[in-house]
Formats: sequence, C-alpha cells, structure tokens
Amino acid sequence: MSQPPPPPNQPPQQPGFGPPQEPSEPQTPPAPATPPTPPAQPPQQPPAGPDLNKAPQPQPGYGYPQAPGTPPPAAPPTPPQGPGYGYPQQQPAGYGYPAQQPGPYGQPGPYGQPQQPGPYGQQPPYGYAQPTVPMQAQAGQPGGGRKVNAQVAIIVSAVVAIALIVGGGVWYANSSGKDDDKQTTAEGGDTKGGEGDGKEGGSGDGGATTGEAEEKAPAATGSKVLFQVPSPKVPKGVTTISIAGSWLTDSVYAKSGLSEITGYDRKSGTKKWALDLPGPVCAATSHVTEDNKTAIVHKPAMPSKTDPQACTEVAVVDLAAGSKVWTKTAKSGTMPVSFNNVTIGGGTVAAGSTSGGAAWDLATGDERWAPKTSDSCYDAGYGGGAKLVAVRKCGSYDQRQLHIQNVDPKTGDVLAEYKMDEGIEYAAVVSTDPLVVAADVGDSAGDGSGISDFFSIDNKTGKLRARLSAPGDEFAARCDAIYKVENCTGVTVGNDRLYIATEEHDSGGDSYSQTNEVVAFDLATGKQTGQRADAGENYEIFPLRMDGPDVIAYKRPPYDKGGQVVSIDGESFKETILMENPSTEAVRDVESRMSPDYSEIQFGQGGLYMSSVYASDFTSREKEYSVIAFGTE
Repeated sequence: MSQPPPPPNQPPQQPGFGPPQEPSEPQTPPAPATPPTPPAQPPQQPPAGPDLNKAPQPQPGYGYPQAPGTPPPAAPPTPPQGPGYGYPQQQPAGYGYPAQQPGPYGQPGPYGQPQQPGPYGQQPPYGYAQPTVPMQAQAGQPGGGRKVNAQVAIIVSAVVAIALIVGGGVWYANSSGKDDDKQTTAEGGDTKGGEGDGKEGGSGDGGATTGEAEEKAPAATGSKVLFQVPSPKVPKGVTTISIAGSWLTDSVYAKSGLSEITGYDRKSGTKKWALDLPGPVCAATSHVTEDNKTAIVHKPAMPSKTDPQACTEVAVVDLAAGSKVWTKTAKSGTMPVSFNNVTIGGGTVAAGSTSGGAAWDLATGDERWAPKTSDSCYDAGYGGGAKLVAVRKCGSYDQRQLHIQNVDPKTGDVLAEYKMDEGIEYAAVVSTDPLVVAADVGDSAGDGSGISDFFSIDNKTGKLRARLSAPGDEFAARCDAIYKVENCTGVTVGNDRLYIATEEHDSGGDSYSQTNEVVAFDLATGKQTGQRADAGENYEIFPLRMDGPDVIAYKRPPYDKGGQVVSIDGESFKETILMENPSTEAVRDVESRMSPDYSEIQFGQGGLYMSSVYASDFTSREKEYSVIAFGTE
C-alpha cells in the first residue's frame, strides 16, 4: 500500500533487520530497498482502505503447511520524504533526524551503504537497546519464585522482521495503569485522571472503566506554543545519543537529555530542576506512581569509541524533587546484566533482558528476584501498571516457547499463565488489565509492524478469551517486541475493547486525499464493534491513551495545517476537538518533524508535549528542538 510522505528528516536507522541472533546463529540482513523519490505532485490514488465491517479471520499458527515456493518476507521499503500529505515538494531535513545516517557497530547504513563503526559505540535507535548474550537452556526448575514447568515442546524459531516504517502516522498508544501507578506517556498506558494528576479516573489498563473523563474542551481550542527546548549538542565524534524518556505530572514536564533529566514548568518551560546522570538513559518506563516516582535504565558512564558501556543501572527517579531515590544492578552468574526494558507494577520495579529479569521494591530498592543460571527460562521483559506481567522465554533458541505470566509483584510467583503457540519468538504487552498481548504469528504481518494478531487473555485463569486478527496491511499499530516489551503504538485498551488505528487509504471520490480511522474490537469476542472515528481529509488519527471511558487521539495534519488532539466518546465515538495547533509555517515545521514514530507524545490538562528520543550531530538548520509544547488558554 502506498504511504504518504512523512517529515523530510529520517530518523536513525535500526541496527539491521530481524531479531537479535544467538552467538551460533549468524544473521544476514536483507538488502534495503531503494528509497523512492518524493512526489512533486499529488500521488495517484492508493488502494481503498480496509473493510472495517468484516470479522477478523483466524490466522494459522506458525508451522501451518504453506504453499510451496512461498518466498520469505521482503525487506521493508525505505519510506519517502516529505512533511505531510500531499505536500508538493521535498523540504530540507532537520530537527535531529538525518536523511542518511551511519548504522551502529558496522551495520549497513541506509540504502545499503556500508558504514564504519560509529564513535562512542554509537547507540542503536530508540527501542533497540544493546543485547546481551542469552543464557543457554539448562535443565531444572526456573528460579525467582517461579512455579513453571520447564518442559516445552519442540518449536521452529520464528524471525520477526522489525524495521522502521515511516508512514506519516501518529502511532502512540497507552494502556492505563491504576492502583499505585499512573501512565503519562504514549508507550502502553493511561494517565490517571487523564493528565498525570494522581487522581483516579483512568481506565486501569483497559479494564472496567473507573471515573469519568478528565479532559474537557476549552472555550477556545486554538493553541499556542508554550515553550521549546533546543536539542542538546552531542559530544565531539559522537553521531547520536539516546535522550529517551519524558514524563508529565501536575506541575512538571520532565525530559531526558544527554546524561541528565530536566524538569520544566509545564506551562512556561522554566527549568525547575536538573538531575545529573553518569551516562545516557537506555530505557524508561512510562508509568508514574501517585507520588511521582518513575524508573529508568541508564549507562554507568558516557560511552566512548572503545567502550560503548552497557545498560546496567536501574534507578528510581522522584519527578517532584528531581532526585534519584535509589540505583541498583543485577548479575547473571558473575556477569552484570545489561537491561533492555523497565517497568513499574504493584510496588515493584522490574527490568528484563536476554540474560533474564530482576526486580526490586519500589520504595526501598530491596531485591525481590534476580536471574539464576540454573533457570531453563528467562524473563525477556515485563508489562506494568495495574498488574505485573512477564514475557518469559523457555527452551533453547531453536526450541522456544513464550509464557505470558501474570506474576505476584512481591515474590515473582506465577498467578496465571498462557503459553503461546509454538514458533512465536517475540510478544509485546499492550495492557495488563485486561491482559492483551500482541505478536507477529509466523511472520505473517509482513510490514515490520511486529503485529499480526492480538491475544486477549484472562489474567486470573490464563485462558485465551479471544484472538483478534489485525493484518499489517490494514492496521497501523506496531510493537517493538524484541526489546521494549511495552512499546506498542497506534493502539490502546479500555472499556474491555481494543482501539486501533487503521492504515491510511484513499478517502474516496476524485480527490487525491488520504485518511484513516480508529476502530474498536471487543476483547471478549475478538470481533469489531462497528465503532469508527474518522480522521478527516488528509489527516491521520491515532490513539494516545484512555481518559476514563474516552479515547484521547492525535491527528497528524496536512502540510498546510496544524495538528489536532481530539477526545473520542467511548460509546458513541463522537469526536470532540480539544486542541488545534497553529498553522503558521514556523510552527508546522517543528511539529511535523516531531514524527510520532520516533518521538514521545503526551497530552494532559490542555497541554500537548512532543519530544525527540535521539540527539544527533546531523544538522541542516540553525535551530533544532528536542521538545515543543502546545497549550490552550
């Protein structure tokens, strides 16, 4: 399906296609596609959109007999450049995203150009932390309080092709946290009360809706720029550094920098505090507790050309005081664990990796469990919020099975477990209550999204409630299930329904305009409900999070307008505009380059905050920004 031109700046390239390989499994990435030339005139009409009324079709499990001669999935195409739909010509690249960028550690750069290893070890793109060597499968019972049967069936390993797909859509979603957690970003959770104010009012992680919607339309929906934060300059010789992580509280918008986190007044942008870190942030949870605590993984020092540094430090940060509460590490045998992801659930901070998972008491930092070399399984990652869910891998590399486990956050004991079909190598947690998991079954998505199906699971019994078919060519959600287990975008969960963005398509008629929709699936039946919210001509709409029973969504605009934030009524699907950004060229230029595929986006209390996840030495303009904030009067 043809894609509309995204912003002209291309984000950092991923470190090769496909999942990380075991030491004995060499990997040969497919050849990148040749980049298309941006259109100088409106594109030809693309194919019509998905059939929004049909029931999902069951997908065969991996290993299902295939037609002879079926070719392997092709490499994802390199997207065209351009700031918005139908824009007549290409604009200069900028705002931290180079048009071409060397791949880290000698990986091929864009368009097949070989590159030398980047200086300072060069960080892989957001969502791709450095892998550690996985534990070899051993006989014995898993540790850490796990009551799991270690025996698994022989399976055929599936390779999930995860690649950057720049389609011009806003793919940020949340599944809210409740009880002791609240969600403030667009990476798999909801904000309590809608804006991180610590009030009940979100919908948990998508379960029975509690409270009412907090976000109300202002008298005047037109917004203005509240503040902008210049992009930090990377050290000499460094290509890119991760600046992932942003959070929203009642009074503070906090954002990671090169080796610090800074808290800004959410209305004026005045710096309220700065927390120095010894090295860059590798991963950050989007969950924030009622008393404004969150968790990050960072490096113990700044990377250098000879020492890229591992992501070994797990820390809890107080966003109100701007201070660290504690910092911990863990070992697998005698080796320090380099963590790929971190989350908060049930008063526990849990971090996962290819060497196993570890957990600590949120308040004290006391260890709750750590990897054991006798384990035949390991926790690749966790989903947090209302509950704590582990994605646990069992068996050797060529005999893998995923166990989705609702665990006791204090002991790690398994409360309920669902074993996924053989051959599914990666899974992502979209919501923990109700429990919804996304996976690419048999590499059938075919678009690099990492999703072909969603699995609705009873987190009390571990039984499958429903399987929701979401073909990659029809739906725009995507997950980075290789490392960032909670990093799913374009989808959110509430009212026991899954709300998902469709792929863009021709809006009909004789015009060249394109559009998309948000549609709903019933998590009990796996069928579409018939609810549909249209983006409008030349807009793309994608859900951000739940606000009580309603869905908060961002509309990425045409090239000549500003973006919008809307609230979608959970029952009627009526859209209410909460914010419309300025259409002036200077503002549009910054907003359009905050591509939501490679930035973090949050909305609350009438404020919209968009931020980059990487700082780069590639510049083509005098001024670049890592944050832009909008607000209504």
